[in-house]
Amino acid sequence: MRRTFYQFLLSHRGGPQDDPRAVFAEAAFLDHEFPKDETGFDPLSRYLEVRADPDMPSRVFDELWEEYRETD
Repeated sequence: MRRTFYQFLLSHRGGPQDDPRAVFAEAAFLDHEFPKDETGFDPLSRYLEVRADPDMPSRVFDELWEEYRETD
């Protein structure tokens, strides 16, 4: 069974505070409305565009998405 993007993100939590991926993962963890069951790019991208959280920039999302696609 494929992990959700959120489950993948959790592997980046606790990293250095100067690592944008760790900051992104922590922000998603603290965001109670983050789509935790999602595996699709478009719904996640739309959510992040509407949310516009400075700790979850689209550039970092794109990098994480590529890593997610390669690992899952």
